[in-house]
Amino acid sequence: MRPPVALTIAGSDPSGGAGIQADLKSFSALGAYGTTVITALTAQNTRGVTGVRPVPADFVREQFETLIADVRIDAIKIGMLGTAELARCVAELLRSVPGVPVVLDPVMVATSGDRLLDADAVAAVRELLPLAEVITPNLPEAAVLLGTEPASDRAGMAAQARALAALGTTALVKGGHAPGGVGLSGQAVDVYADAAGVTEFTAPVVRTQNTHGTGCSLSSAIAALRPQRPDWRTAIADAKAWLTGALAAADRLEVGHGHGPVHHFHQLWPADPSGSHA
Repeated sequence: MRPPVALTIAGSDPSGGAGIQADLKSFSALGAYGTTVITALTAQNTRGVTGVRPVPADFVREQFETLIADVRIDAIKIGMLGTAELARCVAELLRSVPGVPVVLDPVMVATSGDRLLDADAVAAVRELLPLAEVITPNLPEAAVLLGTEPASDRAGMAAQARALAALGTTALVKGGHAPGGVGLSGQAVDVYADAAGVTEFTAPVVRTQNTHGTGCSLSSAIAALRPQRPDWRTAIADAKAWLTGALAAADRLEVGHGHGPVHHFHQLWPADPSGSHA
């Protein structure tokens, strides 16, 4: 069997919960072989980020071109870019591999509400949208891309998903940043829009503080599953179901003292900590 090969173009998280580390875990958990192009180094743990060092754009290009000269790529996930120069560099690289499914997680706004990109970088990320088959913004990120206020209900999410899809892509607007932090009507609701219309994906809200890397993990799960599924809707549905399980099992990990990671390998590791992973 030849597994699908997924590439993540994103930043590094030393705590292992987000960024390329979360992407590689998601790929592996869902049957894809993971490869990476690193865009930024960070100093962070489960309590926060203390430093970010972007990788020079020319070296991002060298990583990508060296990789694809040898390795077949079946899907690409794009995460943290950080600067306008990097966003424009990645746009050029994507144009060199037409036909490869691309999932773009537009990392723009932190959970705290802090903006992570300046205006020039946001404009450069907008230029990337038509090169991605699916984008996965959270509510604040969807609002930044559209220059409006975050949606507060399902109708608003649907309207913003349709507006983003009109920019040349399809959009999965994630409802995890809904007011109150408990989802919409007690549900974890994501809204997907493409040329065929709007689809809601719902799951029970999982009450845990261990949510670090949920956005990275969902987008990379979708990328890993797309080569293994007949269409984007099926890949998204299966990725969301997997992430819900990873959130439900997150408290078993006990990693760090802040917002810990989701349990990427909840389907593979024994639930009993006295087992082989004690």
